[in-house]
Amino acid sequence: MWERYAPRMAPILFTRGAPSLDIIDQEGLREAAQQAFTKDPAGTFAYGTSVGYVPLREWIAEQHGVEVDQVLVTNGSMQADAFLFELLVNPGDDVVVEAPTYDRTLLNLRQRGAKVAAIDLETDGIDTAKLEAYLEGARPSLAHIIPNFQNPAGYTLSTEKRAKLLQLAAEKDFVLFEDDPYLKVRFEGEQLPTMLSQDTSGKVVYASSFSKTMCPGIRCGYLVGSKDIIGRIQKIATNTYISPNMVAQSIVNEFCRSGRIEQSVATVKKALKERKDALVTALQRELPDAVYTAPQGGYFMWVELPGVSVEKLFPVAKEHGVEFVKGSDFMLEGGDSAMRLAFSGVNVEQIDEGITRLAAAVRAL
Repeated sequence: MWERYAPRMAPILFTRGAPSLDIIDQEGLREAAQQAFTKDPAGTFAYGTSVGYVPLREWIAEQHGVEVDQVLVTNGSMQADAFLFELLVNPGDDVVVEAPTYDRTLLNLRQRGAKVAAIDLETDGIDTAKLEAYLEGARPSLAHIIPNFQNPAGYTLSTEKRAKLLQLAAEKDFVLFEDDPYLKVRFEGEQLPTMLSQDTSGKVVYASSFSKTMCPGIRCGYLVGSKDIIGRIQKIATNTYISPNMVAQSIVNEFCRSGRIEQSVATVKKALKERKDALVTALQRELPDAVYTAPQGGYFMWVELPGVSVEKLFPVAKEHGVEFVKGSDFMLEGGDSAMRLAFSGVNVEQIDEGITRLAAAVRAL
């Protein structure tokens, strides 16, 4: 019966880490675009500088309490990552990542020929004891850390581990890359200070994005770091393009300075909490043996199904009209019984139905 009707059903996708269209402030973005085009047509429509749209660069600097020349605005945070990796990671260099971590980070580092050391991720962040042991015999150029509502796990780095990472970066002389696009989308608990704000050794380079709080199509991210590192990355940016997208950055600037960003964040957080709660409720009902830690923010939840081969489950789930990302995609090895469920782009009803379909697929194995 299921096989007969499943092809007619629209698939439910727990795959993309992006807000659904209904929680994007479309009216606010239209107003910001109109303001950008009216107030500063010359700056918006012309070639700009390789460091980004100057007023937005200034706004970001104010938010982080740094000088303007410590900020570089890019075409999305992946561009920021690529610039930093180009500067700091050479073939054969040791680089630390979390296990699991963002699959595009693994891809980028592998393409650069890095020797990637994946350190286990615990529910309160990277295992700093294992990292410290690794550092006894290695000299990484960089450690990539997603501190808040980590992609793919949804875990948050504890206060104690943030302090330990800062200590290790200073003692062992490596760059601590704080990749933090989910900071503003905490819907439960208390926000923790960034490592950037606590850095006294100049070892932190911070990245974030407006994709998660405005809309992913705006393609606007940024880096904050020492003047030396940002200056060197500026040269890479200049050689990559004349300037990033001035139109998009001008719109982002107006959206932020008008106060619409705070309204947008509030809308997104409210929806994300409702969707996380719906996901937990559905998992408890349909897959009671599933192992997970419900996140306090962000877009993702890491779910393990003990005894289930996710590799085998994946095509069966697709036949049942539900899709996810395999845990093994985020790891150098392992993750065979795990999956990442993105709850940001599906509504409460879709989440409930999606997990019902997923459970049916598990039973069909």
